[in-house]
Amino acid sequence: MDLTQLLPQLGGGLFTLLAFVVSLSIIVAIHEYGHYIVGRWSGIHAEVFSLGFGPVIYSRTDRRGTVWQVAALPFGGYVKFLGDANAASVGGTTTVAGHDPRNTMAGAPLWARAATVAAGPVFNFILAVALFAAYLMVTGMPTDPVTYKDEVALPPAYASDLRPGDQIVKVGAVDMGGDVSLDTLPVTDRVDYTVRRDGSDVVVQGPYPLPPRASGVTPRSAADDAGLRIGDVITAIDGQPIFAFRQIVDVVNAADGRSLDLTIWRDGATRDVTLAPRRMDLPKADGTFETRWLIGITGDLFFQTATDTVAPWTALWLGMKQLWFSITMSLSALSHMISGDISTCSLSGPVGIAETSATMAGQGLASYMSFIAVLSAGVGLLNLFPIPILDGGHLVFYAYEAVTRRKPSERAMNVMMIGGLTIIAGMMVFSILNDLLLCP
Repeated sequence: MDLTQLLPQLGGGLFTLLAFVVSLSIIVAIHEYGHYIVGRWSGIHAEVFSLGFGPVIYSRTDRRGTVWQVAALPFGGYVKFLGDANAASVGGTTTVAGHDPRNTMAGAPLWARAATVAAGPVFNFILAVALFAAYLMVTGMPTDPVTYKDEVALPPAYASDLRPGDQIVKVGAVDMGGDVSLDTLPVTDRVDYTVRRDGSDVVVQGPYPLPPRASGVTPRSAADDAGLRIGDVITAIDGQPIFAFRQIVDVVNAADGRSLDLTIWRDGATRDVTLAPRRMDLPKADGTFETRWLIGITGDLFFQTATDTVAPWTALWLGMKQLWFSITMSLSALSHMISGDISTCSLSGPVGIAETSATMAGQGLASYMSFIAVLSAGVGLLNLFPIPILDGGHLVFYAYEAVTRRKPSERAMNVMMIGGLTIIAGMMVFSILNDLLLCP
């Protein structure tokens, strides 16, 4: 168990706030550093780099004259460039005493301003790829063929005859070569495993390969709210014994939202939990969504598998693919919410993100890294939306300037910025109401 799994014991509210602030601060720092460093490379001088808003807690001035500061309200940040009228780089002047107009944001060439603004979201995407890649390098990829490494904590009834180093050739009649779906395996409490051991194939006995054990708990799900943890084994539902994860799926689907009484095995002791499945919208491979009843846990094999180290270049490539998947799924979900095909409960605001931060941090450092990667990808994507006040809005203004050879008028800019602020404020209010009232 790493430190992140012990921290939740310090107190739920404090830990939730801490997990949220840490994740947000990392993402904001990287985003703003993207603006800062590309601006510096482009010849635009940064006056202030602030992590947080409000009263300044700590500050220092570097040799280039940039003030680096940490402010009291750790829910954002900004870079104020030379000549900017405000932290949002809206308006500004090219005339600053003692400075070349070229070093101001307003006086820099169009390419320099566009590159500086675009760098924030781009750096968020880079952070996401780096964290996805780091996650893969930390966890590794299962060996081929699947090889038994060690047991996981399970009730005595799940004991098996497998040994570390056994290469699993068959599970029942299912050949483990190539793409395998164990969902086709008949549900029985004991299964034959054909394994390659010491150069020979032998048949040994073991439990159903996918037991009713929570290998993951979805944040803000029914299981999460009921206190289920990774490693919990559901031994019975409504008094009926179960021994396969598929049985949970079947019972939950049949319940159609009805409350279920679960018997949970944890660290040798049992406890009873009552929870009601919730309707959730899940992405499909074709980009559409399906609505299903879920309690919010995922399953896995009943043992730990041996893993191969993932090469850095392979991890980066897979990290880029995961970033693309996150972006496309986010856009698909947004379009389906707008069209009314899926619930707006798929959208999380600050409260939901804070609770998710705490849940993922409590599941361990690897899970927390993966969550920050997804959140960073989302922040980068959101900032590219063509809404005035966001980076995407600035890029639209620059595109207008590139086409017409003139900047939008100051009056038009002010009107559009007020409109952008109104849109952002409305989105924020809706997301908070969504978290607290509509989809608690």
